[in-house]
Amino acid sequence: MTLSGVKMESTQLKKMKVSAFTFIKNGQILGYPFLQSIRSILPIVDEFIVNVGESEDETLDMIRSIKDKKIRIIQSRWNEEMHDRGYVYGQQKMIAQFNCTGDWAFYIEGDEVYHEKDLKKIRESMELYLNDSSVEALVFDFKHFYGNANSILNSPGWYRSEARIIKNSIRSYAPDGLFWLVLESNKKGRYPRAKNIEVSCYHYGWVRSEDQMNLKSSKVQKYWGGRPVVINYSQMDQEIIYKFNGIHPEIIRDWLPKEEGVYIASSSYKLTPKQKKHRLMIKLENYFGIELSKKHYKLVR
Repeated sequence: MTLSGVKMESTQLKKMKVSAFTFIKNGQILGYPFLQSIRSILPIVDEFIVNVGESEDETLDMIRSIKDKKIRIIQSRWNEEMHDRGYVYGQQKMIAQFNCTGDWAFYIEGDEVYHEKDLKKIRESMELYLNDSSVEALVFDFKHFYGNANSILNSPGWYRSEARIIKNSIRSYAPDGLFWLVLESNKKGRYPRAKNIEVSCYHYGWVRSEDQMNLKSSKVQKYWGGRPVVINYSQMDQEIIYKFNGIHPEIIRDWLPKEEGVYIASSSYKLTPKQKKHRLMIKLENYFGIELSKKHYKLVR
């Protein structure tokens, strides 16, 4: 057997390692279900990097209370002078990612949860594409809950899918917290080549209380170069609010608000120009059988 053959064999026998990572600041007072978020994927990862920003609450102690050997905590201080398009989120995301040592880096935000029924498929998908050079990232479909736990939004204005797992061996960075760019050269980035594994990410950020959402706005809107905006759940296009007919992940059920029925927006609400555009896009989607929401990845067929 040649030396190259020996190397190939050892690579094939190598056990896959998966790193999860996140960043969080003031998670407690802002109402994030960050403990449920972390715990939802702990069973399928080998390490979990948590970047905790200086907070005004007990976020750090709450994460320590999980007491799982997989969790490694990093403490950081946010750049309060960075107000350009959420770049401070990208900085904090990458501080955590740069500490990942696995083959895959699994990014999860503090208001995202994965269903226990899907964990096996997620892990198997990482195994399947680990040595496939055409696949750099894995994509999830998103369920955006809104107003209460019984209602989801479906519109091209709300990203329907996003890459959340990326190979840790490629040069990637995040311009903000939402997506990655891959650097093939030192001058220009591109979206990662990705496979949709047909698993849902359950996004619960918009079922927190309006008080918590407005507190969040007062604290983080500055990082996007703007002033705090008033969050009023009733100010939404009722046509994009649908009943959720599925089953929530077990780990989040006790955290969820208990209201019944589909959330009803204000009947007097007037659509913004952007929402009118989204309605037109929905008509085009239905007529042509296409999907027009923004993609931060290049889909691999």
